[in-house]
Order: sequence, then structure tokens, then C-alpha cells
Amino acid sequence: MSKKHFIALAKAIIEHDRVYMARGQSELRFQEEHLETLAAFCSSVNPRFLTGRWLGFIEGVNGPNGGSIKAAETSRKGVAVYA
Repeated sequence: MSKKHFIALAKAIIEHDRVYMARGQSELRFQEEHLETLAAFCSSVNPRFLTGRWLGFIEGVNGPNGGSIKAAETSRKGVAVYA
């Protein structure tokens, strides 16, 4: 698996969690144990896989490449716009 596959997997997990949180079903979110199992698999298929960066992206701590997430600014219409 390559970096693009890891990012796509993380985005799918983020979307899954978003949907279930919106439905008020937080118990159906991916749990830490699930994410650790997936991270271990990813690491086993690609030794350059960075577990901390991947988990950070899922948690919203960093972007997909490990960089910080740009703060949202509010547009004149009151809509969040990312710089």
C-alpha cells in the first residue's frame, strides 16, 4: 500500500465516524483498538508507514502529510473558510 491508500483509508474512517456522530450513535465510531489494529497492518505492509502521523490525521491533530491544520477563518457570510 502507498501513501495515497493510507490517506484514503483514513478519510474513509473519518467520514464513517462523522456520519455516526451526526446520528448520535457515537458507540459505532472506530475505537482505539480498531485503529491500532489497522495501523499495525498498514505498518506491516509498508515499513515507511508513520503510525503517529496517520492516527493524528484521523484525530484531526494534523493534516494528511503531518503538517498542522490551518485555522478556519469566518467569511463575511459566516461560513468557515480554510486558509
